[in-house]
Amino acid sequence: MLGKKLLSKNEGFVKAWKLFISKGIIEKDLIRDVIAYSWMRSKLHGVDPMDEEIKNELSDEAFEKKYRKSIFLIKTAMPFMHSLRQIVENTGFIVRLTDKDGYVIECIGDYELIKKYGKLNIYKGCNVQEAVIGTNAIGTALEIGQPIQVIGAEHYCKQYHNWASSACPIRGEKEEIIGVLSATGPKENVHPHTLGMVVAAAQAIGKKMKLEKTNKKLDRANKHFYAIMESISEGLICTDNKGIIMDINLFARRFLGLKEEDILGENIHAILDQKNYDRIMRRINNGKKYEEEEIYFKTKKGKDISCIVTVTPILDRGTNEVEGVVFTFKESKTVHSLVNKIVGAEARFRFNDILGNSKKIKEAIRLATLAAGTDTTILLLGESGTGKELFAQAIHNESQRRKKPFVFLNCGAIPRELVGSELFGYVEGAFTGAKRGGHPGKFELADGGTIFLDEIGDMPLDTQTNLLRVLETRQIVRIGGHNVIPIDVRVIAATHKDLKKEVELGNFREDLFYRLNVMPIKTPSLRERKEDIKIFIDYFIEKFSSRMEKNIKGVHESFYRGMMNYHWPGNVRELQNVIQLVVNIVDDGEILTYKHLPNNMKSSNLPKGFGFTEQLMSLEEIEKMAIVKTIQEVDGNLALASKILGIGRSTLYRKIEKYDLKYVSK
Repeated sequence: MLGKKLLSKNEGFVKAWKLFISKGIIEKDLIRDVIAYSWMRSKLHGVDPMDEEIKNELSDEAFEKKYRKSIFLIKTAMPFMHSLRQIVENTGFIVRLTDKDGYVIECIGDYELIKKYGKLNIYKGCNVQEAVIGTNAIGTALEIGQPIQVIGAEHYCKQYHNWASSACPIRGEKEEIIGVLSATGPKENVHPHTLGMVVAAAQAIGKKMKLEKTNKKLDRANKHFYAIMESISEGLICTDNKGIIMDINLFARRFLGLKEEDILGENIHAILDQKNYDRIMRRINNGKKYEEEEIYFKTKKGKDISCIVTVTPILDRGTNEVEGVVFTFKESKTVHSLVNKIVGAEARFRFNDILGNSKKIKEAIRLATLAAGTDTTILLLGESGTGKELFAQAIHNESQRRKKPFVFLNCGAIPRELVGSELFGYVEGAFTGAKRGGHPGKFELADGGTIFLDEIGDMPLDTQTNLLRVLETRQIVRIGGHNVIPIDVRVIAATHKDLKKEVELGNFREDLFYRLNVMPIKTPSLRERKEDIKIFIDYFIEKFSSRMEKNIKGVHESFYRGMMNYHWPGNVRELQNVIQLVVNIVDDGEILTYKHLPNNMKSSNLPKGFGFTEQLMSLEEIEKMAIVKTIQEVDGNLALASKILGIGRSTLYRKIEKYDLKYVSK
């Protein structure tokens, strides 16, 4: 109950209010500054202090929208509002909650009062800002941003003079006002401690909202972290600074064949051998990152699997000491496959890319196509430049391994002492200069796919022994290592040498020869398929003229004849280089003729035994050579050729028939 002191003060409030309303004078001795300023604001807003019914409320639809928008505030505040009501339950108080705009969004308490004083903007949906109903605890608290208690005649509007109200702003995460909590009742029932209770409740609401938002963020972050851990396509293991496993994701569990309950709380030693465990613990102890290095994990079945691992220490920000460690890893095979894609370890050519219509090339393609349907070892035999790698790639792309790596190694292009390490890999410290952490060999990189061993006739004998063992066991052991690594690789070998002769000379192992010679395929030389030369000429002219932006108007028959009469020791590779040279030097818009051939081909463009040489020749050979050379020089003009040769045209025709030179006169 208000004591005599508060009743006396209220009489002073009435006197001050009347003086302000009638004359606009502020009696500072009778009224607080905060109330005086509020009265002046209310007057500026045009609020009528004598208005008996002040109505400013939301429609049902607008209120529902505002209510939903404030639902988090309402749910948090309601328990505190009920507690506050219980404290003042017998004193006829109403507890209200407004949003930041001054609209009442919840109201509990003495419903008889709400019903009796309904016109006082107490119920839900009403607005209680100063601009609407003048000085009041909620509206003034919104204006000044501070808790306040307004009693009796301190209210600007007369109809509120029988009321007392205490209000306190509720602040959000950034200390912005998000609502106001108030307790309102008859002025004679007000108590000085009411404001303190409202302030305590409002602050508790704000703190709980902040805490719940923080907890929601943490919960969301934890869910996201768990979802990320479980969904990433690589293993992830978290340990403390002693190596005790605290967390392990789905990929790692499946990879190691473990259940979560089997491994959590165990030491990392359970899935690492002693050597790798010691390496890891050294990194944990010195706080250094262990990045992209190879270690072996032990699975539940006891199998050792090579993995590429990154170990990241978690450091305490204050002490910089290691608190824990995060392991991320992928199986080495997966990393190797990715590396192969990046560096281009894949086959690009197919059988459709092999040019030619000759019987010999068609037969080679037929055999290669049959071989591609099997998983047998293939030996490609042929001179340099006949397209053995092209065949190897086409076989791979036609096989069931087409989506796996295609790895190439030229056994004759690297130092003999390095062939073994290139093929089978090596472990750390295997030899001077060995890479830290070791290095996988070509067989590991080709796992699941095809390895193409070109110029296998140049492979050192000691490496041949190891290769034979790999072909028989389908397993490799890195140089300097002990771990047996199973592989699934299809081998295609190639050579320009006569391997049978190399076996006889002791340069090639006989058992390896028979292991490789399961499916021999000969790639024919260009001399054996001269009918395909024109196809190659047209193909390479189009290719290089387009690349060099040259306009080649056409190709004269003499150019084709000159190219076909050459013996092509370098096969298709040499022909390609010749066309590239010709297209480089020819003027734009020219027609290619005999004169555009390289000089070495002009002097030796006849089949072997028909060029100008220093050896002794018969008269018939000299005559044949002279006729061929003359016809070529005049671009097939037989009338002109007969004049130059000093013989009749009919005689020239007979000699062409005699020496079978129809291909020259075409």
